[in-house]
Amino acid sequence: MKKFLYNRLLLIAIAVGLIASLAIAFQRNEVERANSQVDLVVDYDSLWNLAEREGIDFNTVLAEAKSAGITSLAVYETTLEKLTRQGRIVVNAGYDIVAAYYNGSIVDPNWRALVEDGSIDPNRVYVLASDPNTYVEAKGDIIRRIGNERVRVLPFGEGEVLELRVQYAPFMTVKLGIPTYELEIARDNGFMILARPSNYQQCSPEDVQSVFARLDGFPISAMVFDGQQVLGASNALDTTVEEMSRRHITLGLIEHVTQLQFYPQLGLEALARGLGYEHAARLYAIPKDEQPKLPIETAVNRWATTDHERNIRINLLRIYDKPDGEMTLLETNMKYFRDTAAAVKAKGFTLGAASTFDGYYPARPLRALVVIGTAAAIVLYLSLISPTLNRSIKFQLIAFGGLSIMMLIPVLMGAGGKVRLFAAFAAANLFPVLAIIWQLDRIRFMKLRETLRLRRLKDRVLKIKKPASIVRIILIAMGALLITGAMSMIGAAYLSGALSDVEYFLEFNVYRGTKLTFVLPFVLVAVAFLQRFNVVDDTDERDLQNLNAFDQIKKLLDMPVKVKTFVGLTLVAVAFIVLIARSGHTAGMPVPGIEVKFRAALENFFYARPRSKEILIGHPAFMLGIMAFFRRWNRMALMILVLAATLGQSSMVETFAHMRTPIFMSFMRGLDGLIVGAVLGIMPLVVVDAYMRFKN
Repeated sequence: MKKFLYNRLLLIAIAVGLIASLAIAFQRNEVERANSQVDLVVDYDSLWNLAEREGIDFNTVLAEAKSAGITSLAVYETTLEKLTRQGRIVVNAGYDIVAAYYNGSIVDPNWRALVEDGSIDPNRVYVLASDPNTYVEAKGDIIRRIGNERVRVLPFGEGEVLELRVQYAPFMTVKLGIPTYELEIARDNGFMILARPSNYQQCSPEDVQSVFARLDGFPISAMVFDGQQVLGASNALDTTVEEMSRRHITLGLIEHVTQLQFYPQLGLEALARGLGYEHAARLYAIPKDEQPKLPIETAVNRWATTDHERNIRINLLRIYDKPDGEMTLLETNMKYFRDTAAAVKAKGFTLGAASTFDGYYPARPLRALVVIGTAAAIVLYLSLISPTLNRSIKFQLIAFGGLSIMMLIPVLMGAGGKVRLFAAFAAANLFPVLAIIWQLDRIRFMKLRETLRLRRLKDRVLKIKKPASIVRIILIAMGALLITGAMSMIGAAYLSGALSDVEYFLEFNVYRGTKLTFVLPFVLVAVAFLQRFNVVDDTDERDLQNLNAFDQIKKLLDMPVKVKTFVGLTLVAVAFIVLIARSGHTAGMPVPGIEVKFRAALENFFYARPRSKEILIGHPAFMLGIMAFFRRWNRMALMILVLAATLGQSSMVETFAHMRTPIFMSFMRGLDGLIVGAVLGIMPLVVVDAYMRFKN
């Protein structure tokens, strides 16, 4: 029987790295707890349209929204079409003016005079003031958009009219800058302002400065750029950084529809670096094609969950276009606002300008201890699958020293981004595997003790009694699951310790290898299992003189397969593919409706919803694996259960790879999963025990 020893020096290095990881975890938790204020935002234009549809005074709608908990209004750049609809300017195509002159419908002598002296060109567009202040702003914005050479000023009575060399229909929707009158209305009604400027073509520093000059004197809660570029990209980005920094304006990052990173905008990452990541906050908006399908209660629950789990601090709420039940459209939306505000506050958040993270980066010595511990874990695993390496302490220490130096130097130099990512990947894959291997070695020791009829007092808890009662199996299985889960959580601490910093919290950097993290532990555990147990020859004698993994794999590949076995393996393979496809954010694999309801129920019952693959597959399989050992099931069945149990352990650690999720929530998700999985795991044990009794 192969006996694998655990190198104590490697275990000490892992323990020291764990202490450093926990220190980083406590620091991270404090940083995340301080970031607890959420900005509830709705579009200014949405509320204006709501007032028009309901025939209600706009100020009344604003007062209702403020009372319902909205803290900021998103103010976008205006257009000629919008200004015309609101009666603030008059825009006419030249051909309409000429046609009106000849059909006699023009009565204004100023227009008639311009037509008669040939000043009106049918292929031009003419802009006339209705509100003087708005006209002045629009004139400046138009010149910035198309240039002086395409604008001509014509006399119009005691005033003027602009002649624009543009096409009428396309230019009516060109963005012309954030209007001051909307900023004033928002401010005067007690709202902060989420500014949504767009970029200029060949943007100049003067263009950028003009945008910020108009915002001066108004309570800007954050700035979120509209379109595919940030303001100033790419010629005047330094000016944007300077103007935002001077005014201490928070940069809003729009979460991508896949819920991974953010909507790509040219210049966004450079702008965030220039401002400092401590001046950025994540924004989420329910997709416009999805919200109409969501009941208000579902949408409200999503906001609470989103803020709690994904570090969203700017909630951009969309208006519902249809009334709910017997409520009016205004009542429907105000209920939506109020319920969302209440749900967000119930999660422990306050409402106001979005809070941001501190510019948190752990001390290099702490990070260095983490990567050293990771190197020790790598060498430890290799020693636990290679009898040759396991017998040579010298080679283990040489490998550990060399790998530690390679990983340590970049980290101490202040770089090491790839090394940290590698360390996180190694921790996510290795520590759940090491926890499972430790349990396998305990099982083998118990088997050896039973075979040699050893009964030691210190092993009383693990003493095998014949026959083992179902109650005893359940108690041992639950205890073993909790212990293994605690050991796997060491990997979670390491993963977090390797990656924790503000750039990962905001997802400028993300953990790579999520799908591989679901696959690799199965391979690593399978190799370790085959090095410890014979699956091709299930007798006790052969089990004490195992074949190595390579020989067993060759024998397995040469074994004939029955049709029912082939069908079973095919179903398992399909299930595994679906499981992997549903991991991450980009697969597009739909979630069944019944599972959505099940998840919602778990979210309402627990602080953090346990992951389904843990409580329904991994942890129950772990407990069945304990039964498989006590009831002497064949080794192939035990191996399948051990691999399924690995899913639950690796999933617990992989949860921490979502660095935007607060570390305390990830910890509670894993803990809740262990408890629920242990309880749910009792049922298959009882059912199988009853079936075996009935069968016998």
